[in-house]
Amino acid sequence: MGRAYQNRKDSMAKTSDMNARIYSKHSRGIYVCAKSGGTDPNGNMALRSLIERAKRDQVPAHVIAKAIDKAKGGAGEDFAVSRYEGYGPGKSMVIVDCLTDNPNRTFGDVRLAFTKTNCSIGTQGCVSHMFDHSAILVFSGDDEDTILELLMDADVDVTDIECEDGKVTVFAPHTEYFKTKQALTEALGDVEFEVDEIQFVPHNTVAITNEEDIANFEKFNDMLEDLEDVQNVFHNAELPQH
Repeated sequence: MGRAYQNRKDSMAKTSDMNARIYSKHSRGIYVCAKSGGTDPNGNMALRSLIERAKRDQVPAHVIAKAIDKAKGGAGEDFAVSRYEGYGPGKSMVIVDCLTDNPNRTFGDVRLAFTKTNCSIGTQGCVSHMFDHSAILVFSGDDEDTILELLMDADVDVTDIECEDGKVTVFAPHTEYFKTKQALTEALGDVEFEVDEIQFVPHNTVAITNEEDIANFEKFNDMLEDLEDVQNVFHNAELPQH
């Protein structure tokens, strides 16, 4: 599988506007998860993982607490998961995951990002078959054989394990996410995950070298990142390092 998942661009500039968008996206995800699966992180592993991820992105505790309290109230917006697929600049492939209370608005906003950058939005499944829907867990370590053994003992269907620069990366099917994380936590104790996510990992990447394509891709990505409904953007583009 290689390190293809790292080709996903992170636009995490530390500005107040960007922070507000990051907080909003985490808050929405936590609210939806708590409302559907329970507000107690000890009994809702998905919620616990989202909270941990929010903390890694330095989301303030009061933002997290407010989202959970809102879910406890029972009222509030009803958000649904929406996924859009298509083709980005330079023949790249893109998957956009959203949480929305207005699918028509969200589709229009996402489609505009595609059309404004000479991209084309496609039908569901048009590119996702070229990605693995994977759980990815990264933590400190240097013995991949031991990790593989303990996961196999826990009957986890491991896709791949890498060890590089003192970090172990475990790939597993997205359906094995909680089982994988629980097995690692029980075996290793208080393990701190540097990456703890479910992502779409491309089978192959495409290098974006044309200057116009690079500019369009950056504009495309920025437009999507600016949309409050967009939770994650996955792609197979490999952009030049600045």
